Amino acid sequence: MSESEDSFLSHLVELRDRLIRALIAIGIVFVCLFPWAKELYSLLAQPLLATLPQGGQMIATDVVGVFLVPMKVALMVAFLVALPYVLYQVWAFIAPGLYAHEKRLALPLVATSVLLFFVGMAFAYFLVFPTVFGFMAKVAPEGVAWMTDIEKYLSFVMTTFIAFGVTFEVPVLVVVLVYVGIVDLAKLREWRPYVIVGSFIVAAIFTPPDVISQLMMAIPMCLLFELGLLMAKFVTRRSSATPDEPPAPTAEEWTPLSGEEMNKAIADLGQPPAGDRKPDA
Repeated sequence: MSESEDSFLSHLVELRDRLIRALIAIGIVFVCLFPWAKELYSLLAQPLLATLPQGGQMIATDVVGVFLVPMKVALMVAFLVALPYVLYQVWAFIAPGLYAHEKRLALPLVATSVLLFFVGMAFAYFLVFPTVFGFMAKVAPEGVAWMTDIEKYLSFVMTTFIAFGVTFEVPVLVVVLVYVGIVDLAKLREWRPYVIVGSFIVAAIFTPPDVISQLMMAIPMCLLFELGLLMAKFVTRRSSATPDEPPAPTAEEWTPLSGEEMNKAIADLGQPPAGDRKPDA
């Protein structure tokens, strides 16, 4: 077996071990959260339950839905709780192959992206859900019992969480594009009108068909794009400086040569290398 094949297999073995450790961590947290699966689902459904009309409730049309849906919620929460350890396993696998300057940038970007994803989920839970559900309760026709299936509600919540979580990753995406050199910072500034239009298009696709929820996604996306431009400007300034190399001397640090030293330097430049000189007769 060649050395390259042996190295490839060792990387596969390490990747397998990292994945197993991450799955074990998620499984341990899930087992700990299992007794409170129903309470976790009730907490997740609280924004909708608070806006249902008097006597309104959620329903389950599937026989095993009352068991599987809370388990899915508990598994989702277990993944979020174990996410720092999962990301540590990912970092431990890829860090040896990164340069020092890449490590300095990658670690803050990963931490920032995780934080922004959680902020996007919190924004959806505390602001978007009450607004959307309150609007739906007001526009419901008279005589219509507004109730939803727990499986469909979970699907709606997961889609919204992912949509707003990814939306809040816009600053990280802008920084990566500029740092890698895929897009220039000035070009991104020129694309600002297209980004604004694209934000409203994305909001119209991933939010319910009401203007309020669409604005609640499009406006933060535009603001986060501007934040990404500011962060990219700071990163490009830092990356343009090379701390590993000594700084160039300033005008005050230059020491002028005297006339004799200048003549000697010019004479040395005109001499051939020592090995090519002819011996003196």
